[in-house]
Parts: sequence; structure tokens; C-alpha cells
Amino acid sequence: MKKLIIASTSTLHGGSYLDYILPVLENHFKDCKTILFIPYARPGGISHDEYTQKVAETFAKINKKVVGLHEFDNAAKAVEQAEGIFTGGGNTFLLVTQLYENNVMDVLRNVIENGTPYLGSSAGSNITGISMQTTNDMPIIYPPSFKTLGVIPFNLNPHYLDPDLQSKHMGETRETRIKEFHAFNDIPVLGLREGSWLEVNGETITLKGDLTARWFTANNNPVELVTGTVIG
Repeated sequence: MKKLIIASTSTLHGGSYLDYILPVLENHFKDCKTILFIPYARPGGISHDEYTQKVAETFAKINKKVVGLHEFDNAAKAVEQAEGIFTGGGNTFLLVTQLYENNVMDVLRNVIENGTPYLGSSAGSNITGISMQTTNDMPIIYPPSFKTLGVIPFNLNPHYLDPDLQSKHMGETRETRIKEFHAFNDIPVLGLREGSWLEVNGETITLKGDLTARWFTANNNPVELVTGTVIG
């Protein structure tokens, strides 16, 4: 049975790394001694080692050891043998490229489908959807495919922001970009605000956190989903 926590962000304004969701993660990974961390997204260009150390310091608070996927010669085998997996945020284009180049994408999908507990934040959440095409990230590298894990039956837009009616900014809003996506695609998209997450148990997907989320489908007006809503 699938067991996922899909978080919009790792850090809330004024908070520290993953602190807002640590009690949830302690229960989520209760049967795991060691978490396999996938550092491929490299936010701000941070090294794999530095990123893994940052995550290790946080998970030590709930008595979990962390090891980075980059430390293994055979990444696919490491994923197959993992007790629990966390994919961190950063650049989704880079993350997806590395998952394909290291032959991890299919293996990761299989272990998640077979019940290995998974945590994603930001880019690591983006990849749980059908495709990465609703990411907010710059295309700094060209992945072999936009297709991702597909362990949930829709796409995500993490860090979803509502339009600021007082702003003089004239660029596209997140809602505009998702409408552009729906001009060519029928995949539903969930705008997941910071501080919210999805809890997946088997085929049941539940919105968690204090905020609503925005649900977009092609040729329809978006809908606000309240926390506790079962999606899909």
C-alpha cells in the first residue's frame, strides 16, 4: 500500500527546515531506522554532501539516520533496498534529469507502489504527479522526459501563490500558467500552498494542514478544497 507525504515546501517563513511537519514525519517513518535522501535537485546549487548533511541534522531530531543516494555506486539498488525515502526540493528539471540518468525513476515508482514510505517536498513533490510540466522552476537542464512517477493521478504546483491584488507586477500568476497548461493538456492540477501537504494511504489522498488548496481542471473554474478533503 502506498504511503506518501507530499509537502508543498520544506520550510515555512520564520521556521527551520521541516520543523512544521516533523511530528507527522516521525509517525510516517516510524518503522524506519535510516532514510535514503535523494539530493539531486540541489537548491541554490548546494552540493549533494551539504544538502544531505542539512537533512541529516533535521532527521536526527526524530532519531533517524540519513544517507544520501549519491553515496552509492548503484543508485537503483539503493532505492530498492531503502527503508524510507525522502526527495528534497530544488530544481525539478535537474532532479528529473538525474533520476533518469541514474536509472532511478522506474525503480522509485515501483518501491513507492509497493509501500516504501516516501516524503517529497517542493521538487520532490512535483515528481509524484503524472508529469513535471506544472513546476515553477527554470529549465536549467533538459530532462529526457517530462513524465514523472505518476503515483498520484494529477499534477502539482507546489508553493502555490494567490494573485496579490495590490501588486503592480504584470507577469503571469500561477493560475495563469496553469490555465496555459490546460490549453494543451487535460491533467488536473492541484495548487498546494506552503504549509499544506498531501497524505497518501493506498489510493486515498487527503489534503492536510491549515490552508485550502486550489484544484484546477481543464475548461472549468478552479475550486478551493478545504483541509481534510479526499482528492481524486
